[in-house]
Amino acid sequence: MSDTRAEIPIIDAHQHFWNLSTNYYPWLQDPDPIPFRYGDYSALKRNYLPADLRRDIGSYRVVKTIHIEAEWDRSRPVAETEWLHDLSRREGLPTVCVAHAALDAPDADETLYRQSRVSIVRGIRHKPTAAGSPGEAKRGAPGSMDDPQWRKGYAILGCLGLSFDLQTPWWHLDAASELARDFPNTQIIINHTGLPADRSPEGLAAWRSALEKVATCPNIAIKISGLGQKGRPWSLESNAPVIRDAIAIFGADRAMFASNYPVDSLVASYGTIVAGFLAAIADRPMAEQYQLTHDSAERIYRL
Repeated sequence: MSDTRAEIPIIDAHQHFWNLSTNYYPWLQDPDPIPFRYGDYSALKRNYLPADLRRDIGSYRVVKTIHIEAEWDRSRPVAETEWLHDLSRREGLPTVCVAHAALDAPDADETLYRQSRVSIVRGIRHKPTAAGSPGEAKRGAPGSMDDPQWRKGYAILGCLGLSFDLQTPWWHLDAASELARDFPNTQIIINHTGLPADRSPEGLAAWRSALEKVATCPNIAIKISGLGQKGRPWSLESNAPVIRDAIAIFGADRAMFASNYPVDSLVASYGTIVAGFLAAIADRPMAEQYQLTHDSAERIYRL
């Protein structure tokens, strides 16, 4: 990579911190592990703080980061945000955050209001109910994007000027399209490239079709991240076509780089992920490369 490419500014649009010595993260601290798409995640059960991220970033020019809620104790969602606010003031990272609120909870309005009052909050993530495979996917499940109670909470986001980070498999993006059209003033950011876990020709074709349909909604963007595969190291050969397809579908102005660190340390070093992404977009005009690594995230997350 040339010196110019090494200096390209990066906003990491999806990263996590946790301090297991002082805070409670059930998935990292409870004795029974959760089902996890990368398999064994025991290597994540350690503190991960700004100094660790800076070490992993190395010489890359990461100028800002966006912290996504890390499944902190669900009974105290605002406590994570307050901890991150203090961390940001002390350490300079994260720059902003996406907080958690259970949109279908009876007190969703109160939680959303409290989250919105913290200055570093830009949006909310609450993973809707999802089926385990395309064949199991059905519309209208409780806790899904179709659920009237879930939508009641979602409707508050626009009133508070908050965006929504959507983590759901691609086979639920039809519901996301309807959500986007029903609430056109709320920005949706799809997490982890729509989770294209099935890399067979048929699986990728279905993933592309789902992205093409949801990308017709102008208020939906996508984060290109989370491309690891269970039992396999991150590779440019397997991931470059996915990266390029996602960008071709959404355009450089609605797509952005994200590391998903430290979760994706299970499949690659930070440098491998950044270098792979930059290699995959190297044939694009420099202005588009800057959009993908920096400008789109800056605009969409209102940095």
